[in-house]
Amino acid sequence: MVNVLDINSKKGFISDMDGVIYHGNKILDGVHEFIAWLKANDKHFLFFTNSSERSPIELSQKLQRLGLDVDPSHFYTSALATADFLASQKPGCSAYVIGEPGLINALYSKGISMNDVNPDYVVIGETKNYNYDSILRAVKLVNGGAKLIGTNPDMTAPSEQGIIPATKALVAPIELSTGCVAYYVGKPNPLMMKSGIKLLGVAPEDAVIIGDRMDTDIVAGIESEIDTVLVMSGVTNFEILKQFPFRPKYIYENVGEMIKGNAIEHK
Repeated sequence: MVNVLDINSKKGFISDMDGVIYHGNKILDGVHEFIAWLKANDKHFLFFTNSSERSPIELSQKLQRLGLDVDPSHFYTSALATADFLASQKPGCSAYVIGEPGLINALYSKGISMNDVNPDYVVIGETKNYNYDSILRAVKLVNGGAKLIGTNPDMTAPSEQGIIPATKALVAPIELSTGCVAYYVGKPNPLMMKSGIKLLGVAPEDAVIIGDRMDTDIVAGIESEIDTVLVMSGVTNFEILKQFPFRPKYIYENVGEMIKGNAIEHK
Protein backbone atom coordinates (compact mmCIF):
# COMPACT_ATOMS: atom_id res chain seq x y z
CA MET A 1 0.00 0.00 0.00
CA VAL A 2 1.26 3.45 -0.95
CA ASN A 3 -0.13 6.48 0.90
CA VAL A 4 0.58 9.79 -0.84
CA LEU A 5 0.36 13.01 1.16
CA ASP A 6 -1.79 15.78 -0.30
CA ILE A 7 0.93 18.25 0.59
CA ASN A 8 -0.95 21.32 -0.65
CA SER A 9 -3.78 20.69 1.81
CA LYS A 10 -1.50 21.08 4.83
CA LYS A 11 -1.04 24.53 6.36
CA GLY A 12 1.66 23.76 8.94
CA PHE A 13 4.85 21.69 8.78
CA ILE A 14 6.92 20.54 11.75
CA SER A 15 10.20 19.06 10.57
CA ASP A 16 12.99 17.37 12.46
CA MET A 17 16.51 18.50 11.52
CA ASP A 18 19.15 15.81 12.15
CA GLY A 19 18.61 13.11 9.54
CA VAL A 20 15.95 15.14 7.70
CA ILE A 21 17.59 18.46 6.83
CA TYR A 22 21.26 17.62 7.38
CA HIS A 23 23.83 15.17 8.68
CA GLY A 24 26.48 17.19 10.50
CA ASN A 25 27.53 19.81 7.94
CA LYS A 26 25.99 18.12 4.92
CA ILE A 27 22.61 19.20 3.53
CA LEU A 28 20.55 16.16 2.54
CA ASP A 29 18.96 15.52 -0.85
CA GLY A 30 15.78 17.43 -1.61
CA VAL A 31 16.11 19.95 1.22
CA HIS A 32 16.73 23.04 -0.95
CA GLU A 33 13.65 22.25 -3.00
CA PHE A 34 11.54 21.55 0.07
CA ILE A 35 12.37 24.85 1.83
CA ALA A 36 11.87 26.79 -1.41
CA TRP A 37 8.43 25.15 -1.75
CA LEU A 38 7.45 26.05 1.84
CA LYS A 39 8.33 29.70 1.25
CA ALA A 40 6.78 29.92 -2.21
CA ASN A 41 3.49 28.52 -0.91
CA ASP A 42 3.41 30.65 2.27
CA LYS A 43 3.32 27.61 4.53
CA HIS A 44 3.78 27.85 8.30
CA PHE A 45 6.81 25.81 9.27
CA LEU A 46 9.00 25.01 12.27
CA PHE A 47 12.20 23.06 12.47
CA PHE A 48 12.16 20.98 15.64
CA THR A 49 15.32 19.49 17.00
CA ASN A 50 15.86 17.36 20.08
CA SER A 51 19.41 18.64 20.10
CA SER A 52 19.93 21.25 22.82
CA GLU A 53 23.41 22.37 21.82
CA ARG A 54 22.61 25.38 19.62
CA SER A 55 20.31 28.39 19.85
CA PRO A 56 17.84 29.26 17.05
CA ILE A 57 20.23 32.00 15.87
CA GLU A 58 23.09 29.50 15.64
CA LEU A 59 20.90 27.00 13.79
CA SER A 60 19.81 29.72 11.36
CA GLN A 61 23.45 30.70 10.80
CA LYS A 62 24.46 27.07 10.31
CA LEU A 63 21.85 26.62 7.57
CA GLN A 64 22.94 29.92 6.04
CA ARG A 65 26.52 28.63 5.82
CA LEU A 66 25.13 25.55 4.09
CA GLY A 67 23.25 27.68 1.58
CA LEU A 68 19.79 27.86 3.18
CA ASP A 69 18.14 31.09 4.36
CA VAL A 70 15.82 30.34 7.30
CA ASP A 71 14.92 32.94 9.94
CA PRO A 72 15.62 32.03 13.62
CA SER A 73 11.88 32.27 14.35
CA HIS A 74 11.42 28.97 12.48
CA PHE A 75 13.41 26.92 15.03
CA TYR A 76 12.27 25.31 18.28
CA THR A 77 14.76 23.22 20.23
CA SER A 78 14.56 20.86 23.19
CA ALA A 79 16.60 23.47 25.10
CA LEU A 80 13.82 26.02 24.62
CA ALA A 81 11.19 23.42 25.52
CA THR A 82 13.13 22.49 28.67
CA ALA A 83 13.46 26.13 29.72
CA ASP A 84 9.72 26.69 29.10
CA PHE A 85 8.87 23.60 31.15
CA LEU A 86 11.07 24.46 34.16
CA ALA A 87 9.89 28.08 34.19
CA SER A 88 6.26 26.91 34.24
CA GLN A 89 6.96 24.36 36.97
CA LYS A 90 9.02 26.55 39.30
CA PRO A 91 9.56 30.18 38.25
CA GLY A 92 12.93 31.56 39.31
CA CYS A 93 14.39 28.11 39.96
CA SER A 94 18.05 27.12 39.68
CA ALA A 95 19.82 24.28 37.89
CA TYR A 96 23.09 22.43 37.61
CA VAL A 97 23.60 21.97 33.88
CA ILE A 98 25.66 19.52 31.86
CA GLY A 99 25.24 20.90 28.38
CA GLU A 100 26.27 23.41 25.75
CA PRO A 101 25.62 27.19 25.49
CA GLY A 102 22.33 26.70 23.60
CA LEU A 103 20.85 25.02 26.68
CA ILE A 104 22.39 27.38 29.22
CA ASN A 105 21.25 30.49 27.33
CA ALA A 106 17.72 29.11 26.96
CA LEU A 107 17.54 28.60 30.71
CA TYR A 108 18.93 32.07 31.42
CA SER A 109 16.32 33.59 29.10
CA LYS A 110 13.58 32.17 31.34
CA GLY A 111 15.12 33.47 34.57
CA ILE A 112 16.69 30.15 35.59
CA SER A 113 20.04 30.58 37.33
CA MET A 114 23.04 28.25 37.43
CA ASN A 115 23.70 26.54 40.77
CA ASP A 116 26.18 23.75 41.53
CA VAL A 117 25.56 23.69 45.31
CA ASN A 118 21.84 23.17 45.99
CA PRO A 119 19.93 23.45 42.69
CA ASP A 120 16.27 22.62 42.17
CA TYR A 121 17.15 20.66 39.04
CA VAL A 122 19.99 18.79 37.38
CA VAL A 123 19.57 19.29 33.63
CA ILE A 124 21.42 17.17 31.07
CA GLY A 125 21.74 17.84 27.34
CA GLU A 126 24.16 16.88 24.56
CA THR A 127 27.68 18.07 25.21
CA LYS A 128 31.30 17.40 24.32
CA ASN A 129 32.33 18.42 27.85
CA TYR A 130 30.87 15.36 29.58
CA ASN A 131 33.32 13.97 32.13
CA TYR A 132 33.56 11.91 35.30
CA ASP A 133 33.70 14.97 37.58
CA SER A 134 30.43 16.32 36.16
CA ILE A 135 28.80 12.91 36.62
CA LEU A 136 29.93 12.79 40.26
CA ARG A 137 28.55 16.30 40.87
CA ALA A 138 25.23 15.42 39.25
CA VAL A 139 24.89 12.21 41.27
CA LYS A 140 25.59 14.08 44.51
CA LEU A 141 23.04 16.79 43.72
CA VAL A 142 20.31 14.34 42.68
CA ASN A 143 20.91 12.30 45.82
CA GLY A 144 20.58 15.58 47.70
CA GLY A 145 17.11 16.22 46.31
CA ALA A 146 17.54 17.90 42.92
CA LYS A 147 15.13 16.69 40.24
CA LEU A 148 16.75 15.05 37.19
CA ILE A 149 15.79 16.44 33.78
CA GLY A 150 16.90 15.31 30.30
CA THR A 151 16.40 17.68 27.39
CA ASN A 152 15.36 14.73 25.22
CA PRO A 153 15.15 10.93 25.32
CA ASP A 154 17.34 10.20 22.27
CA MET A 155 19.80 7.43 23.00
CA THR A 156 21.77 8.04 19.80
CA ALA A 157 22.04 10.67 17.07
CA PRO A 158 23.27 10.62 13.46
CA SER A 159 26.46 12.48 12.54
CA GLU A 160 29.04 12.63 9.76
CA GLN A 161 31.09 10.16 11.84
CA GLY A 162 28.16 7.75 12.15
CA ILE A 163 25.87 7.09 15.10
CA ILE A 164 26.94 8.86 18.31
CA PRO A 165 25.64 8.84 21.93
CA ALA A 166 22.87 11.36 22.66
CA THR A 167 21.22 12.73 25.80
CA LYS A 168 19.63 9.58 27.22
CA ALA A 169 22.98 7.78 27.00
CA LEU A 170 24.57 10.63 28.96
CA VAL A 171 21.80 10.63 31.58
CA ALA A 172 21.94 6.84 32.07
CA PRO A 173 24.94 6.73 34.48
CA ILE A 174 23.23 9.28 36.73
CA GLU A 175 19.93 7.39 36.68
CA LEU A 176 21.69 4.11 37.45
CA SER A 177 23.81 5.61 40.23
CA THR A 178 20.94 7.39 41.98
CA GLY A 179 17.95 5.17 41.23
CA CYS A 180 16.11 8.25 39.97
CA VAL A 181 14.41 8.27 36.57
CA ALA A 182 14.83 11.49 34.58
CA TYR A 183 11.93 13.41 33.09
CA TYR A 184 12.61 13.97 29.38
CA VAL A 185 11.14 17.12 27.83
CA GLY A 186 11.86 16.78 24.09
CA LYS A 187 10.12 14.63 21.49
CA PRO A 188 8.07 12.48 21.84
CA ASN A 189 6.84 14.36 24.92
CA PRO A 190 3.45 15.88 23.88
CA LEU A 191 4.48 19.12 25.62
CA MET A 192 6.88 19.93 22.80
CA MET A 193 4.33 19.08 20.13
CA LYS A 194 1.65 21.25 21.74
CA SER A 195 4.12 24.13 21.87
CA GLY A 196 4.91 23.62 18.19
CA ILE A 197 1.28 23.66 17.11
CA LYS A 198 0.71 26.81 19.17
CA LEU A 199 3.71 28.50 17.58
CA LEU A 200 2.57 27.46 14.09
CA GLY A 201 -0.90 28.83 14.69
CA VAL A 202 -2.67 25.94 12.93
CA ALA A 203 -4.99 23.14 14.01
CA PRO A 204 -3.42 19.67 14.51
CA GLU A 205 -5.41 18.26 11.58
CA ASP A 206 -3.91 20.92 9.29
CA ALA A 207 -0.33 20.04 10.25
CA VAL A 208 2.15 17.29 9.48
CA ILE A 209 5.30 16.20 11.31
CA ILE A 210 8.31 15.00 9.32
CA GLY A 211 11.06 12.96 10.92
CA ASP A 212 13.53 10.12 10.55
CA ARG A 213 13.00 8.45 13.94
CA MET A 214 10.14 6.16 14.85
CA ASP A 215 10.70 6.45 18.60
CA THR A 216 10.56 10.26 18.74
CA ASP A 217 9.20 12.01 15.63
CA ILE A 218 6.63 9.47 14.49
CA VAL A 219 5.29 8.45 17.89
CA ALA A 220 5.11 12.16 18.85
CA GLY A 221 2.89 12.82 15.86
CA ILE A 222 0.69 9.81 16.49
CA GLU A 223 0.17 10.67 20.16
CA SER A 224 -0.56 14.31 19.27
CA GLU A 225 -2.95 13.32 16.46
CA ILE A 226 -0.83 14.96 13.76
CA ASP A 227 -0.22 13.23 10.42
CA THR A 228 3.24 11.68 10.25
CA VAL A 229 5.84 11.47 7.50
CA LEU A 230 8.86 9.19 7.89
CA VAL A 231 11.83 10.00 5.68
CA MET A 232 14.47 7.35 5.08
CA SER A 233 17.35 9.86 4.98
CA GLY A 234 18.28 9.39 8.65
CA VAL A 235 18.52 6.53 11.14
CA THR A 236 15.47 4.45 10.16
CA ASN A 237 15.39 1.75 7.48
CA PHE A 238 12.73 -0.88 6.80
CA GLU A 239 14.33 -3.42 9.13
CA ILE A 240 14.13 -0.90 12.00
CA LEU A 241 10.61 0.10 10.97
CA LYS A 242 9.42 -3.50 11.35
CA GLN A 243 10.44 -3.48 15.02
CA PHE A 244 7.73 -0.97 15.98
CA PRO A 245 4.04 -1.75 16.61
CA PHE A 246 2.96 1.53 15.02
CA ARG A 247 3.48 2.96 11.54
CA PRO A 248 3.92 6.41 9.98
CA LYS A 249 1.07 7.52 7.73
CA TYR A 250 3.44 8.38 4.88
CA ILE A 251 6.96 7.27 3.90
CA TYR A 252 9.33 9.12 1.54
CA GLU A 253 12.98 8.73 0.63
CA ASN A 254 13.60 12.39 1.57
CA VAL A 255 11.70 15.67 1.94
CA GLY A 256 12.17 16.55 -1.72
CA GLU A 257 10.20 13.48 -2.76
CA MET A 258 7.20 14.78 -0.79
CA ILE A 259 6.84 17.64 -3.27
CA LYS A 260 7.04 15.23 -6.20
CA GLY A 261 4.52 12.85 -4.64
CA ASN A 262 6.93 9.90 -4.84
CA ALA A 263 5.84 8.01 -1.73
CA ILE A 264 7.33 4.65 -0.73
CA GLU A 265 5.19 1.57 -0.26
CA HIS A 266 4.57 0.46 3.33
CA LYS A 267 6.18 -2.95 3.70
